[in-house]
Amino acid sequence: MDNSVLDRAIVFATEAHSGTVRKDGAPYIVHPLEDASIVATMTHDPEVLAAAVLHDVLEDTDTTEEQIRAAFGDRVLSLVLAETENKRDGLPKGDTWKVRKEETLNYLKEGRMEEKMLWLGDKLSNLRSLKRTHDREGKDAFLHFNVHDPLMHKWYYDAVLSYLGVLAEYPAYKELSSIFHDIFDRYE
Repeated sequence: MDNSVLDRAIVFATEAHSGTVRKDGAPYIVHPLEDASIVATMTHDPEVLAAAVLHDVLEDTDTTEEQIRAAFGDRVLSLVLAETENKRDGLPKGDTWKVRKEETLNYLKEGRMEEKMLWLGDKLSNLRSLKRTHDREGKDAFLHFNVHDPLMHKWYYDAVLSYLGVLAEYPAYKELSSIFHDIFDRYE
């Protein structure tokens, strides 16, 4: 197995996310690396793992589709695009949140297995981070997001769990479900 595509993706993503941080204050690159490590529990396909590392570069950096295609090929680009949300630049993120989430859920519902694996890695990493913040701040943890209503986040993650159900035998899915219930069962 040639892992050079993964090695190159790690360097590329590290450079693309250099100097940026997540909502919880962690260096941004930690998230895509965690995502890839979760995905590696389900597949060892180096292009899928590379896409996991690169999954946020189109959304959150100045990287273009053409740069991804040139550096990593059409398959990796396609996988990255499966995880890329149309942020609707120029519009308030809170105003477009629900429509953006609905669009991504519609895509996820019909997604291929490898795309679902990428989603599972990303969403598990995100919920792990949210749980750490929620354990410290309670409901105020949602103030870090564009939409502050925990019920909206519950709706979204509940749908994600449903559409990722084909991965239910994997420990990552079981952890996602457990964290989801730990955070959201208190919100009705």
